[in-house]
Amino acid sequence: MLESLIQDARQLAVGHGVVSPAVAEVARQMQICNACRYCEGFCAVFPAMTRRLEFGAADVHYLANLCHNCGACLHACQYAPPHEFAVNVPQAMAQVRGETYVAYAWPAALGKLYQRNGLTLSLALAAGLALFLLLALAINGNLWGGPVVGDFSKLFPHNLLVLMFAPVFLWAVLALGLGVTRFLRDMSPATSGQAIAGGDLLQATHDVLVLKYLDGGHGEGCNNEDDAFTLSRSRAHHLTFYGFMLCFAATSVATVYHYAFGWHAPYDWPSLPKLLGVVGGVSLLLGTTGLFRLRQRRHPLHGDAAQKPMDYGFIALLFLTSATGLVLWLARGTPALALLLALHLGVVMALFATLPYGKFAHGVFRTASLLRYAVEKRQPSSLALEDE
Repeated sequence: MLESLIQDARQLAVGHGVVSPAVAEVARQMQICNACRYCEGFCAVFPAMTRRLEFGAADVHYLANLCHNCGACLHACQYAPPHEFAVNVPQAMAQVRGETYVAYAWPAALGKLYQRNGLTLSLALAAGLALFLLLALAINGNLWGGPVVGDFSKLFPHNLLVLMFAPVFLWAVLALGLGVTRFLRDMSPATSGQAIAGGDLLQATHDVLVLKYLDGGHGEGCNNEDDAFTLSRSRAHHLTFYGFMLCFAATSVATVYHYAFGWHAPYDWPSLPKLLGVVGGVSLLLGTTGLFRLRQRRHPLHGDAAQKPMDYGFIALLFLTSATGLVLWLARGTPALALLLALHLGVVMALFATLPYGKFAHGVFRTASLLRYAVEKRQPSSLALEDE
């Protein structure tokens, strides 16, 4: 009887546009959760769920990207494994998010490649780019020591750096922009279809900046390896997120200095670019170290094991970006300047080249889902209208 009910739920999901087993499984579990509603106050997923009686592909991708994988619903669920209903919302949502990254990647082939070989591809790309820069320095006799100690602008002039990094950066922006535009276009009909208002932008921005749903819905933190609540995931994500943003701000301020004021790098301490870069680098180093440790200890039911290479690849590139940048700053007056600069630039280029196809994409799609959630929740529920 039970197996028949589960199969009927899966067939119902497929009948409403579901195209993969992962999406069908989320639709099945949402049918069960919609009847229970014990977790209704945990995060944005469950209030959004209660507005629906059926779960098509667009609904499932929307809900999956609202999920912050905090694990609270898994540890609170009376139907979680080993129960025969086998409700595991965090894992099922993670599997669908993995499909989202590939489905909305541009071009799609790169998304599939990175998903399968994330860590290997990240490190190989960083090493390859660094080796190319090292060879260029070696050919010019600037690989070690020499008259360029303390001034990397003599190794790679500003205009050359722009020529190297601008295409990679613009590619990342283009690929992510195309992907999230398609995602919003597909999600809009499933989330009321109403236009985005200024208040929706403010609400979504607030929820993103404070990482609102990483507290398990009750402010005590997430679950990680067991039933105990911990704020470690929230803190590690905050350090990583704001560390990355501060490093990006340092580069942006340096760009303004260069073009608007004619103040050329390198900048000495305590200039604003240096201050932002050092604080951001330390924050990013601490955050990625925390995420790596938490990922190793994470309960196996919390996420999708197939995405581990992609997770570790992104963490590794962020960690190496901050580590090589800080070491470069500390050793800028040594003969190792050229070697360290090539390593740092190779890692940074690899990071931006892979941004649209790795774990960074989840932040973009999650932001888009939170934006549609802000639109949807200010609209009257269609279920409430039907009751009237």
